[in-house]
Amino acid sequence: MVGMPTGIREIAMSTLRSPGEFELLPDPDTLTALQLFKAPMVVRYVLAVAMTVIATVVAVGLDNAVTIPNLSLVFVVPVVIAAVFFGLGPSLCAAVLGALSYNFFLTEPRFTLRVDDPASIWAIGLLFVVGLITSAVASTARRRADDAALARRQAALVRSYSRDIVAAGEPRAVFSRTANALETLFQVPVIVMLMSEPLGDFVERRGAIEPREVDIDAARSSLTTGTVSVADVYPFNGSRFDFWPVMTSVGNRAVIGLAFDPEERPPQPGTLVEIIASLLALALDRQHLRTGSDSVADGQGAS
Repeated sequence: MVGMPTGIREIAMSTLRSPGEFELLPDPDTLTALQLFKAPMVVRYVLAVAMTVIATVVAVGLDNAVTIPNLSLVFVVPVVIAAVFFGLGPSLCAAVLGALSYNFFLTEPRFTLRVDDPASIWAIGLLFVVGLITSAVASTARRRADDAALARRQAALVRSYSRDIVAAGEPRAVFSRTANALETLFQVPVIVMLMSEPLGDFVERRGAIEPREVDIDAARSSLTTGTVSVADVYPFNGSRFDFWPVMTSVGNRAVIGLAFDPEERPPQPGTLVEIIASLLALALDRQHLRTGSDSVADGQGAS
């Protein structure tokens, strides 16, 4: 996708494998960085150490060949690379190892951690501080870039979802595609229901968690109050789903439920869920109008 216009590339990032089935793909521009950042922690630390070793070899070689006043800056390079690709921990490790390597190999007396020259102590301390600051800045920039890339992919998926439910032929297809979109966005168990007595007319579920009676009660409470019902909160202790109400203009009462892992719950999931809920409400209204128009047409044909 290199060279592809931005708008087309964003749409391509969210593909439809089949009608209503979504796949949230990594941004091609950040794919390598994401793969490295998601590597096992041990691998990231090993790579950070390896880069510091390479920087040490380069610095020692340069020191033997020419006189460079700011040779310590060579050790900043692995710190920056580690911060961008591996995260804050490996970057700090590279900063500490770089300062120690500079002390051991390039300051007098050599091949010992003892330092006789006060200027060398200052250089080592400055190198360590620069490494810490660089680690923090580069790691923060990496997180912000990843967040921005994720937001673009989520926006592309929501656009695809909105187009897809417009083409849905009947309510069950709308609910199925809504569940697919939510599962792709959040990677958690999902339930989407059109509520009536005693259970939902339409129930679309994704994931291994089946709704229990307490979950159904929490969903009904969310619809009654028009507010979000949070999992495992009084009076619905034991409920595993967060529920968002979906109120339409024609009286259909739907609810969206997401079962987040308490330790991995996103900070503000409501923004995306409410967008999906609004689109679902519009789709249900459209289905109702379509059904009403068909009924009127049939009545006129019979007369």
